[in-house]
Amino acid sequence: MSQTPRRPYSRTGLNALKARVKLRGLAAIDMRTSAARALLAWRQELTDDLGGDGALSTQERTLVDLAAKAKLLLDSVDAWILEQPTLISAKHRSVLPVVLQRQQLADALARYLTALGLKRRARKVHDLNSYLAQQYGPSAPPGEAGVGS
Repeated sequence: MSQTPRRPYSRTGLNALKARVKLRGLAAIDMRTSAARALLAWRQELTDDLGGDGALSTQERTLVDLAAKAKLLLDSVDAWILEQPTLISAKHRSVLPVVLQRQQLADALARYLTALGLKRRARKVHDLNSYLAQQYGPSAPPGEAGVGS
């Protein structure tokens, strides 16, 4: 009688979370949780540090999304690891595999952030005259504005 192999599973829930995020992106997480709100705030801060959403290229937006996903997974693994009484498997006399996966996630996040650049970029600012012209259209020179005509 042949024995069927055991189905691999993860007690951390990391595999299920990775699958959901890979399939649906950040929409896979419940945005009502404080962790999701913190992640979205972090993503917005990262975007602002890079000069705002309008200043990002398509490639940079993709890297920001990848960095946000990596941070989500990393934060989830960190929370699980911190709940554990020990990180050493007595049976195998080694560190739990999730610790190695956590390090891979941290390295990936560092690579994404390095690719985006570690320095803050100033947001492009317009002078007051060009802002007013953009908002209200070009104005007539003083004296021609129909006052008293």
